[in-house]
Amino acid sequence: MAFDTESAPTRPQAKAGDPMVALLLTWFVPGAGHAYLGRMGFALIAFVVIEGLYLAGVMFSHGMFLEYLPAEMRSRFAPALTPEAGNLGALLLHIKQYGYGAPFPRPWPSHMDLGTALTAISGFFNVILMSRAHFDARHPVRESGKPVGPALAAGLCWVIPGLGQFVQGRKLRGILIAVLLVGLFASACVLAEGANLDRERHFYYWAGQSMLGLSAYVAEFAHGHPLLTELPLRVDAGVVIGCVAGLLNILVMLDAYGYSEAKYLGTDPPRSAKSRAKLEAEAKAQAEADASVESKVETEVPA
Repeated sequence: MAFDTESAPTRPQAKAGDPMVALLLTWFVPGAGHAYLGRMGFALIAFVVIEGLYLAGVMFSHGMFLEYLPAEMRSRFAPALTPEAGNLGALLLHIKQYGYGAPFPRPWPSHMDLGTALTAISGFFNVILMSRAHFDARHPVRESGKPVGPALAAGLCWVIPGLGQFVQGRKLRGILIAVLLVGLFASACVLAEGANLDRERHFYYWAGQSMLGLSAYVAEFAHGHPLLTELPLRVDAGVVIGCVAGLLNILVMLDAYGYSEAKYLGTDPPRSAKSRAKLEAEAKAQAEADASVESKVETEVPA
């Protein structure tokens, strides 16, 4: 039973294309899914932005980001757990062109950290675009008066945890999420004394941490890459907690996505058990009040 009067069921729409085809095409070539759906202008812009970020990252890093991995970790599937895997076509070309680099250590380019951040962001943005292509295939017509789209809501949560919920009108939830996750990440940075903010030291933990989004990248470029003669005492705790903060933000993005998707599709948005019980109580009270008013009107009307 739906209790949200603003999201009444709408008439099912014809699909613009197969959602999984649109998603997979986007995974390999950013914008290809929307080209398949007939949205050529949007597809071209998406391709230029996302692949432009990846190309800029490769230029700054000289294509060396996989050389961060120690020799014993350089397996065939090691790149699959990197943020760049979200832009799979570009990553496969990258591996073919650069691989793990030379068999001996080389000095990093002066803008190595910026380059690896850009390639990672490119992969993340393409995941958001994949979700947009999947949704657009299922819901091709956008009505006016609807909230922000699911992909945009999820993307806003990457900019600031909870921002997607905030713009959806769930302001208290958004503020609490921001305080808790950013606070958790800040405590990780304090424990690790900034040593967690380094992809070279913690390649895969950094990948999880990067899901916290802009907060993690700003902290990295402001306080990351400290020169250390020895690792801080609590570095392991800091690294793990920072990674957990990023992974928790994935759940936040899914929550924002699901809420907007439900609004667009005319279904009841996902709610907690407490929120659902409150809505049920309010609906019951309203029904009783309406019944009381109707009964009173009937008794006052002369026969």
